[in-house]
Amino acid sequence: MSTENAADSPDGSAESAATDERHENARQNVVAVDGDDNELDIVNRLDAHMGDGIRHRAFTALIFNEDGDILLAQRSPTKRLWDTYWDGTVASHPNPGQSQEEATRQRLEEELGISPDQYDDLRVTDKFEYKRYYPQEGVEHEVCSVLKLTLSDTSLDPVEEEVGGVMWVPYERLYENPRWYRQLRLCPWFEIAMRRDFE
Repeated sequence: MSTENAADSPDGSAESAATDERHENARQNVVAVDGDDNELDIVNRLDAHMGDGIRHRAFTALIFNEDGDILLAQRSPTKRLWDTYWDGTVASHPNPGQSQEEATRQRLEEELGISPDQYDDLRVTDKFEYKRYYPQEGVEHEVCSVLKLTLSDTSLDPVEEEVGGVMWVPYERLYENPRWYRQLRLCPWFEIAMRRDFE
């Protein structure tokens, strides 16, 4: 596993006292890990994303159609971090005791209405560590697994509370022409995953 060492500096305090206790993330836990993704502890999800962060386990799932296009999903405006940014396609954290594949299947169904009978090739393809600050709100410090799958049935039913919009984009063209897509504001973990795919 390689590490993405460049950590964006916080633009002021990364803590947002107004949302700490009331945010739904304060009621969830994530798995704290070392740099090799070995479990260290179970920590509060909100705590893991505040201040300098706590390194924890996460995943991003890249969803393709049979033509090789990737499905981008816009994060809902209600998301605390990277709201309205475009992701490729689902990103989250496995619950304690849950595998990356189980977590991915769960989030695909909960966010996009994608059921397991629409694909049969879900697999982990990569893993990397990264740290990025989101000004005034928090930080991501994650060991992130990348999972991929191809939809044989591209029917979607996005949940508005999670997804602001969706679009299919030619994956290689997205990578080779970042200026064409600059207005989309891509999530940092997706940009890292995509770059590692092609470099």
